[in-house]
Amino acid sequence: MSEITDFDSLRRAMAENGEQPEGPARNARAEQLLLEAERLRIPLAVIEALGHQLKVYNYSSEKAKMFVPFARLLRMWDERPEDFDAYETHSLHWVFKWMSAGMLDQPHVPLASVEKWLGEMEHRYRLAGHSERAVRSAEFSVAAHVGDVARAERAFTAWLAADRDTMADCHACELHGQGWWQAERGRDAEALELWAPVLEGEYTCAHEPHSVLASSLLPLLRLGRPDEARAHHLRGFRLVRSMESMRSAYADHVEFCALTGNEARGLELLAERPAYFTDEGQPRSRLEFLSVVALLMGRLGELGLGGERVPGAAGREWTADELAAHARAEALALAARFDERNGTEHVSERARARMARRPLVERLPLGVRASRPAVTAPSPALTLAAPARAEAAGEIAEADLPALLEEARRLSETLRPHAVEAWARVARAAAEIEGVELAARDLAEIADHEAIGLGPGGADAFERAAGLYEEAGDPGEALAARARAAYVRALDGEVDEALAAVSEPYDRVLALYAEGGTEVPQAAGVLMARARILMRRVHEAEGPVPASAATQAESSVRELLALVDGRAGDDVRLAARVAEGHAMLAELATRSGEAETGAELFARAAAEFVEAGVPWFAVEYEARLAGLAHELGDMAEAERALRAALEHGGPFLEAIGRAQLHLQLAEVVGGRGEAEEAAEHALESAHWADEAGAGPTYGAWARHQLGGYLVRQGRWAEAAEVLESALADLSAETHGDGAVVQTQWWLGDCLSELGEHRDAAERRLQAAEIARHWPEQHDHATLAHLAAESLGHAGLHTEADRAYARAGELWRDLGNVHGLIRSLRARAWLALRTEQDPGVARALMTSAVEECADAFGGAGDDEEARLRLISELGDTHRQFGDLLARSAAEDADDDAIRATLDEALSQMSEAVAVFVTLGGSGLLARTGAELAAGWLECDLGRPAQAAARARAVLRSCADAAAEGFEGDGQRGGGTIRARRAEAEQLLQAAEEPRDR
Repeated sequence: MSEITDFDSLRRAMAENGEQPEGPARNARAEQLLLEAERLRIPLAVIEALGHQLKVYNYSSEKAKMFVPFARLLRMWDERPEDFDAYETHSLHWVFKWMSAGMLDQPHVPLASVEKWLGEMEHRYRLAGHSERAVRSAEFSVAAHVGDVARAERAFTAWLAADRDTMADCHACELHGQGWWQAERGRDAEALELWAPVLEGEYTCAHEPHSVLASSLLPLLRLGRPDEARAHHLRGFRLVRSMESMRSAYADHVEFCALTGNEARGLELLAERPAYFTDEGQPRSRLEFLSVVALLMGRLGELGLGGERVPGAAGREWTADELAAHARAEALALAARFDERNGTEHVSERARARMARRPLVERLPLGVRASRPAVTAPSPALTLAAPARAEAAGEIAEADLPALLEEARRLSETLRPHAVEAWARVARAAAEIEGVELAARDLAEIADHEAIGLGPGGADAFERAAGLYEEAGDPGEALAARARAAYVRALDGEVDEALAAVSEPYDRVLALYAEGGTEVPQAAGVLMARARILMRRVHEAEGPVPASAATQAESSVRELLALVDGRAGDDVRLAARVAEGHAMLAELATRSGEAETGAELFARAAAEFVEAGVPWFAVEYEARLAGLAHELGDMAEAERALRAALEHGGPFLEAIGRAQLHLQLAEVVGGRGEAEEAAEHALESAHWADEAGAGPTYGAWARHQLGGYLVRQGRWAEAAEVLESALADLSAETHGDGAVVQTQWWLGDCLSELGEHRDAAERRLQAAEIARHWPEQHDHATLAHLAAESLGHAGLHTEADRAYARAGELWRDLGNVHGLIRSLRARAWLALRTEQDPGVARALMTSAVEECADAFGGAGDDEEARLRLISELGDTHRQFGDLLARSAAEDADDDAIRATLDEALSQMSEAVAVFVTLGGSGLLARTGAELAAGWLECDLGRPAQAAARARAVLRSCADAAAEGFEGDGQRGGGTIRARRAEAEQLLQAAEEPRDR
């Protein structure tokens, strides 16, 4: 911390403090700096220190402290206005607005005092010659706060009608306030229209678009634009996360989570800011925050999670129910204080309405890591849909046993989902109804479906079902049940035993069928079980499938198809047997290396399941087909199959299966350049992986992919949130170190684009450290170079130089002269910026030129490589010239400056000569270097030479236009126009001395 010895050191200290994070530490330093300013005994120093104190208080949770320094400043102005310079005079009047808002936020300040202050502000603005725009804006805030809609509308109209002047809030803040009022009045579309210039980056400030992004969340949801709301949440929360003064905006993001099924993320947000529960410097933002906490805790209570521990105010542990009651009581107590001050019920009404808000969507996937709380009670918001769902599921009163039997049999005969559950309901109903005794056939089907529900553990239940089928007089179905018992043993790994067990039912059912003692469905049941058992041998084979196993399996499948094919008619179960048989043949073809045949058969099987009316059975085979199509390079078929699988799976598809299909589809769609749709599928994949409890494994990979697709779209803030979330679970052991490096790399790119250079450097260095151990070192070199760039932008120049030097060594080892040259040039510029001996920068740039020249010998007859080296050499000469020109010290004597500029001109001329050899492809680079040389000629007092260079550029531009040159698309054409304009300016500058 630097010592304050004079006014300049005080100003430097205040500037340094202004760059620190918002919070008590920065405020305390501002208070200390005021004491230091008073010791200087310079009135303007005290004025500036008071202004600095006001600013840091305003951008913190201690806004209530603003009033004392402002009162002192105002007294100093009234006593000696001549002590204020123009900037501090402007600042004093500017801060009047902060005082108005600050008083309104403090319920202990009487409303009469607020109104009086508003009048004082109007009077002083009028004396200073300012527009009344800021005054009317402040009046609008007062009227809106107390609920005086008529006065608010009048002030709003007057605000917009008044002229903008230097006292008006910035465009971004004004548009935020105007849009907020439209949304408050139920005009969401109008609000978003007003906010558009802020959201698009046309207008920004210290708190925008932070606040607008937060305020836009619910309007977007109400307008049915959830994708935009998600993007605004991810982008906006990143902006407000570290800003202590933005508690209200932070609350908007927590509210968004509470109303979109993202309660778990809402809890994570609360955990990040425990001080928000108790900071009392701005009561109004605390009221808004506590209202949202009560809303979120209420949602958890409705979900049956009221007893779960949640983050809250420090000093004790909280359950959701306890925190809900506490936050509600605190919020309403604060609201009552405001209402007592205001003489209305408006603040309390708004707080109650906010705490009572209902979800706007059941669940909006965000793509970030946050598992959904386990729901133990139905959400009241969804109970209205329950009767419709029950009816759709065919639910029937337990007492209506005949109807239950009919429904269960319908579901099982048509292979509908929930048949197992339907037969279980039959069993329960029969047990509960006194005097009811089911027929043996009914009991057999109950046992049969009980066995299906047990999976590999259902052998005994199948045997019991077989006995009951025998008792019911259906020997064929009894044999089929015994065959199914054998198959589930195979599922448990007992393949040989299962094959032995199925042999008797197989022989007996064929004999029985030949005698007419059973029908096709029963015989097909036994043949299918035997085929499935033989297919288990195929599935369990390590490496190539033994020929005997494949032959036996294929023979059994074809026997099944010979029995059933053409005889299915309207029997869904038989049609499904045919489809499954073709799927088995597809599997056998694939395992034997006949991928195309396998793909055709999987497609046939899937189509047969769909035609039979059981499309959910097609999903597995459509997914297999997609994989084969991908291997065969038929991406269109792979995409079609994946889309069909998602469509056909419908509500019956398990969460993990849905996650896998969406991620596969994302990769296919992303592979053909559709990053936006690919991101949608990766988002869905991450969501369903979380639902399946696979967030740390499959979900992390989906988030990794989602982040990459967002990067490709330039959605940097959203991508950063997703990638940071992915990194929390990604590991080299589970996902591979390549995925970890790529995620860090993408994240570094995002942070660099967002201006977070120190963090970008950290991510790139972490990735480089992993890549350092890879056999191929290109990624390591690239990451080291990128890390150096970030370190330089972050002001860590020594570290940046080391990283560039390391990258240069790696580029040299790789034989990549272009990377080596660029690292040398970067180090040269870094040396110049850090005010080292100019000789260091000069030496590094000289080395870059020499490396480039040396590389020509290795290019041989590779014309493309030679052209790239020529371009690199020209760029290096051009940069060398720029560097020399900028190194000319202002305090040096004229001869020294002239000598340096002459040397710079020599390098520029070399660059022009090099670019000339590139012909038309070097036009843009050549004309740029020619103009730079022309300006140097002007600086050296050589107007004729400067004019000649300008005319040369104009001729080149004219020739290019005549030949229809467009350069690099629109950019190239735009650059030519810019070159022409600059050449005309240079020509004018060169000819001016002749006119005088």
